[in-house]
Amino acid sequence: MEYRVLGRTGRLVSVVGLGTWQLGADWGDVDEKDATAVLDAAAEAGVTFFDTADVYGDGRSEQIIGRYVADNAGSGLTVATKMGRRVDQTPENYVLENFRAWTDRSRKNLGTERLDLVQLHCPPSEVVASDEVFDALDTLVDEGAIAAYGVSVETCDQALAAIARPGTATVQIILNAFRRKPLEAVLPAASAAGVGIIARVPLASGMLSGRYDSSTTFAENDHRSYNREGQAFDVGETFSGVPFELGLKAAGEFTELVGQVVGDDVTPAEAAIAWVWQQPGVSTVIPGARSAEQARANASAGGDRLLGARFADGARDIYDRLLREEIHHRW
Repeated sequence: MEYRVLGRTGRLVSVVGLGTWQLGADWGDVDEKDATAVLDAAAEAGVTFFDTADVYGDGRSEQIIGRYVADNAGSGLTVATKMGRRVDQTPENYVLENFRAWTDRSRKNLGTERLDLVQLHCPPSEVVASDEVFDALDTLVDEGAIAAYGVSVETCDQALAAIARPGTATVQIILNAFRRKPLEAVLPAASAAGVGIIARVPLASGMLSGRYDSSTTFAENDHRSYNREGQAFDVGETFSGVPFELGLKAAGEFTELVGQVVGDDVTPAEAAIAWVWQQPGVSTVIPGARSAEQARANASAGGDRLLGARFADGARDIYDRLLREEIHHRW
């Protein structure tokens, strides 16, 4: 496993982390025993960065991680959580009083006096533009409730606005072979400012694993069933905003590219994850996992095997031919 400094947090974290949305909700049911097995497998494979949120299972993901960290003291884990999605998404709700209440709840869930990293959870653009919001976040740092803060964003414009703030330690954004726009301006700006980039949705909700076809179905309580048109939240979070059938076509070509260029000993999922963290400016990538086996496979993509220029050119060609016109202008 490779390790990098996570922006202005100063913490050394694994280039492949673990996203834990699926341990709380919206990906079908995962019981706590299985969730703990996922955390165990990831940590044993060298993963030192867990990403969660107060809204995942209404705190369930935080609580599971909190119990795991308590049982594994001294493991060197960094836990990032997020806040802001448990209320109406209006700028008036992003105030210090609420921030204190939300971080107090997360500290209780995670069983810690000070949170390693708190990210605003895809707030409205007006929030990212507000001086008062960042003054309030600075106050939380001064008070010792949080060690550092960042912003999880939907768009590149929001990312650039957050990066311009002197206290922003990290920016979390969707980045994968099907969502390439952050490569243009966001990653260079973050590198120049010393801001860490946490890349989420690296497999385009599993599409880049190469395991789906037109007959694939998902549980009713899985966002891949109920949010394909953005009915519940930003459609870019589901299959990276790519229409399902078009995504299948692109994923098929991606799978062929992996076999032809990288080799049969690397799965499409491993190649997709490695492609993300090997982009200059990325600190860590956070695929989710619903089983210990999947967590180990994801972590294996954090080794030092480089994909090479031929693979990069092929992946770019798939995007340019099939996806750019559909999604590049949107986020």
